[in-house]
Amino acid sequence: MELTCRDIGTVRVLSVEGRIDHARAADFQQALTPHLNDCSARGQALVLDFGAVDYVSSIGLRALMLAAKQVKVQNGRIAIAALSPVVSEVFQISRFNLVFNIYDSVEAAAVELAK
Repeated sequence: MELTCRDIGTVRVLSVEGRIDHARAADFQQALTPHLNDCSARGQALVLDFGAVDYVSSIGLRALMLAAKQVKVQNGRIAIAALSPVVSEVFQISRFNLVFNIYDSVEAAAVELAK
């Protein structure tokens, strides 16, 4: 699992690559932490670019749930973009499409969160 960071205007984009499974979920959660801390009402909105994520396990979903809860408490804004068909199906089955705003592209997510 690789994570890279870039900004589109006032929105922070974290591009995630690989699998978020039992072996990598803790690293994913740790890599997210500093960005989540900045994702508040006065901080940057956050887009997770999942275009290169090929698998998310239940423990990966748990890390995402904890991220969503933290951002909510901080009155921040977070979204997920560019889900592959396989990961999209996981999100639909687990109903994570109701936990996060999901966008087809990073650009669409960034435009919406910049408002």
